[in-house]
Amino acid sequence: MNRQRYQNPNYEDRNYNQNMEQQLASQMKKTAHRRTVDHGNPMGRWFLQKAIGKSQRVGKIRPEATYAIDMLPPLASKRNAAMDTPTKFAHLSANKAKHAIHAVKWTPEGRRLLVASHSGEFTLWNGMTFNFETIMQAHDLAIFSLSYSHNDDWLLSGDQEGTVKFWQPNFNNVNIINAHGDGIRDIAFSPNDSKFLTASDDSTMKIWSFHTGQEERTLAGHHWDVKSADWHANLGLIVSGSKDNLLKLWDPRQAACITTIHGFKHTVTKTRFQKTGTQRLLASVSRDRSTRVFDLRTMKDLLVLRGNESDLSSLAWHPVHSNMLTTATYDGSISHYMLDTTVPEKIVSNPQSSFNGLGSTPEASITPFHEIPYAHEKAVHTLEYHPLGHLLCSAGADRSARFWCRSRPNDPLAFLDATYTNDKVGAWYYGVNNGNNASSAGTASAGQTERADPSASASNNTPLGARNQALPGLPGLPGLSLNANSSTNFMGIPGLGENFQDTTTGEEEVNGNNAGMNNALPGLGGSGLPGLGGSGLPGLR
Repeated sequence: MNRQRYQNPNYEDRNYNQNMEQQLASQMKKTAHRRTVDHGNPMGRWFLQKAIGKSQRVGKIRPEATYAIDMLPPLASKRNAAMDTPTKFAHLSANKAKHAIHAVKWTPEGRRLLVASHSGEFTLWNGMTFNFETIMQAHDLAIFSLSYSHNDDWLLSGDQEGTVKFWQPNFNNVNIINAHGDGIRDIAFSPNDSKFLTASDDSTMKIWSFHTGQEERTLAGHHWDVKSADWHANLGLIVSGSKDNLLKLWDPRQAACITTIHGFKHTVTKTRFQKTGTQRLLASVSRDRSTRVFDLRTMKDLLVLRGNESDLSSLAWHPVHSNMLTTATYDGSISHYMLDTTVPEKIVSNPQSSFNGLGSTPEASITPFHEIPYAHEKAVHTLEYHPLGHLLCSAGADRSARFWCRSRPNDPLAFLDATYTNDKVGAWYYGVNNGNNASSAGTASAGQTERADPSASASNNTPLGARNQALPGLPGLPGLSLNANSSTNFMGIPGLGENFQDTTTGEEEVNGNNAGMNNALPGLGGSGLPGLGGSGLPGLR
């Protein structure tokens, strides 16, 4: 060795260069990057803006890919729910031994997703990179329900034979009770976590003491399987939905049924109280293809949401935007509703829509403002929003958990995924899971700043369903009627006048044309805001 070094002074340099070439070659082989949704950077950016007293003005984010860095968390834009609609397919996660999934829950801190399968297994998936973390056998039979306590210290799970298990955050099992003689379809904690509720296929519900594990009351009144139940977050009120087509409200202190709500014509599959806002609304879905939003203050149906082509299987309220409701169906589609900004298509008088069927009440029916028609291949059993609201997870009978996030501004591929075109051949999701799509602020990315070539998606090859849907809020809202005087396919943003123009040209546009928008907000003339003359701001010319 010494003789080689003496005879050839460049010996070490040549070895060093060879090692560097090997390292570079190995790095070049790793061409696939896992898609990542990073919520840390936008949260930090938002906290910094709050610290210096700066707020993001309306119109800051323009329909161009570079504005993705300006997208803030949903907590920063509580008045603009359309910006936070999870429309983009981010990732598909599935076990090697695949089983139907009946329940999913985000861990309280939002770092991981807990998936409960029909085989009785718990599977943990990373909430940022969506990779597998761990798996354990939790129950002997299928797990139907999961629920975290409000203080985030405990987890309850219920299975097909009526067993409830108590878990610590580290998934240490500390207690097991035989709660029912049939499957447990839902579990809910009381507001102070001292009690919990179980709903079962044996047509009853039971209230249990969490500390002693003893039964306190039995709520009997349904005539068939109880498919769903919920305990209000700050009221002494329980709701239950059953296979007997009925919704019932209960007083947990007396185990008495307060009232029975008629209106559904088929099984009530899911019912949930509103999580934020006034928390005085109750949403329920049924297999009669309708969603009813019930107002607890007036004790009447506030809205009836229709337009689905299949029976409804699940629903979820957005954790930040109290006006956003998401539903799923047995054919695998997912629909998003905006309860306060969507104008009802029609108002009819329905004698059966009022409380207890007495009197005649106007029934407002609205349609979804955005729909993912081929989100799953089979029934969607559960929907669960991330605590921050930037991610949505759906899972069901197709034995996979799928993650949905917000699209980037003016993403040319936003509606060209297989979930919109139904172009699903083989492992169609593999390229998506390992794609190089970059983004930030809770949009799909690969952790890099590479951008997809806009020319890769030709406007002429865009499916009709995707061509008629603009990115929610940028530049239009799907579901709003087209401008009759416009020759383009873009949809207008309510409140923006004709002066608002798309800044992109050529093939970067989804529809290949610039579009002016002249749909004003209801009650506002033209594009001006109340108290502001024209479109200018006070003090600015």
